[in-house]
Amino acid sequence: MAVCARLCGVGQSRRCRRRQRHNQQDQGSDSDMDEEEGERIVGETQSVTGGPENSAAAGPSVAHEAAAEATADSVSTGPPNPQSLLDLPPELLVEVFSSLPGTELPNLALVCKKFRQILNTETIWRRRCTEEFGMRDDLHKMEVVGVSSRELYAKRVNPRVKSGRFMKLLPDYEHMDYRDVYRHLLHPYRHILGLWQPDIGPYGGLLNVVVDGLFIIGWMYLPPHDPRVEDPMRRRPLFRIHMWESNKVAVECMYGHKGPHKGDIQTGKKDEFSTKCNQTDHHRMPGGRQEEFRTWLEEEWGRTLEDIFHEHMQELILMKFIYTSQYDNCLTYRRIYLPPRMSSDLLQPGLFKGTYGSHGLEIVMLSFHGPCARATKLTGDPNVPAGQLTLDVDLNRPVCLPDLEHQRSMEELSRLVLGVHEEAPNPDVAPQGAASEGVVAGGAGAAGLELAMEAQSESPQPGPSSSSSSAPSEAQPFVLPLGVMTRNEVYPRTCKMCFYGTGLIAGHGFTSPERTPGLFVLFDEDHFGFIWLELKSFSLYSRLTDRLAHAYAPDMEHFEAMLRNMQSWTS
Repeated sequence: MAVCARLCGVGQSRRCRRRQRHNQQDQGSDSDMDEEEGERIVGETQSVTGGPENSAAAGPSVAHEAAAEATADSVSTGPPNPQSLLDLPPELLVEVFSSLPGTELPNLALVCKKFRQILNTETIWRRRCTEEFGMRDDLHKMEVVGVSSRELYAKRVNPRVKSGRFMKLLPDYEHMDYRDVYRHLLHPYRHILGLWQPDIGPYGGLLNVVVDGLFIIGWMYLPPHDPRVEDPMRRRPLFRIHMWESNKVAVECMYGHKGPHKGDIQTGKKDEFSTKCNQTDHHRMPGGRQEEFRTWLEEEWGRTLEDIFHEHMQELILMKFIYTSQYDNCLTYRRIYLPPRMSSDLLQPGLFKGTYGSHGLEIVMLSFHGPCARATKLTGDPNVPAGQLTLDVDLNRPVCLPDLEHQRSMEELSRLVLGVHEEAPNPDVAPQGAASEGVVAGGAGAAGLELAMEAQSESPQPGPSSSSSSAPSEAQPFVLPLGVMTRNEVYPRTCKMCFYGTGLIAGHGFTSPERTPGLFVLFDEDHFGFIWLELKSFSLYSRLTDRLAHAYAPDMEHFEAMLRNMQSWTS
């Protein structure tokens, strides 16, 4: 505040400023600031017209006209050489204050009355809400064609809500103030924005907390129904925080089928928070657990239990329902980051949804660590839980595919991959592979990838045909070997590159985990696959295209630490 006071020239207070002027000049008035500003303007006018003696010589009328012209100019354009921030016009101060962080504005309001009045301008706080939190809606222009603001927000959070008691509970959002929204909603809950992984045993999950108008909403991201890996992600609201009145905020649980009800959010440890439902009876259904299971199964799998003929798959589905439903939306969440993009990366890292046999679709995070590509599970299963390293790919060990005829042979593919596997380090030495070791081993990142690409282009093709010896950047025909199981027969028929890698398999309860060799297939920027040799199965992965704000790690060091913590949560 002292710095701001020196900038604006007001000192500790207005009275202090007047006292300093009185001591320096044996004249002046202690009545108000307007008289002081008038004396300053007259002084500037005299200097322009040649001093007081010239003004006297010209006569009182000329001096009066000069003072009047100077006063008019100062009112319209401000002083030509402002000596402090107080000399700037209000519209310019609004622009300056709008560019400052919102956390600094309350201290700025303590400098003087003028600053405090300007900081009540809605333009300043609207810009802070937009730039810091991505708030896009205009609070005072929420009406759309035939839909009021209440109906608009109700449909965003719960499309099934059309009218009734819930609509009456929503406040009148057009009369909200941006300053109150910033102070009581956005700033206090800024620490929970971004991506989180819920602590739901081996199943994990992906929660995205976003600002949506006057709401902060926690959306649980669910994979598409198996095996439609190309479909968009499904979203389910778990909680919301919104302005209730000008200075009151409400936290509501959105779990269940009876609409929003009372909830609570607790933020204790860094990068961790918990949700609690205060009315769990809203989660129950009239038909009891059987009706709840049928509804959950339809939402989770898009089918009934009778449609699932595989007995083992039925057991897995029933086990997941029993395990996940016991939490009643009372969960603990840990922050996760998306990996930053490096120039040496083979493709854009990020989130992908992939097929995992009887376990359905799961979400993985693809990241690059020097010459290694790694896929970490965000959602898991009783065999390999969330947080574990499911794929580990060595980009320095490319595999050149034969022609299509030989690609159909599982024996030929196994011979190629196992030949590379014998030369690779023993994967059982470090089953999980510390993320930091990949960076040390890679060293030159881009150089390691370049060597891998050169090796792939120069290595002789194992098949009799030489037509498939195309450059790594060019697409080449691809087909799955006969006998390899795939959940989705619709997969790309051309690929860019193939690399040796290992996949993590384990028994039920994550017992006897081991890494098994396989083939990583890069189709394009948004698709890759993995052939599990031992399981004789194929997993296809497709990129999540959702826009995720407040999600990227500040640097690679933070991302590496986050990966290590994820593995420790479920190890």
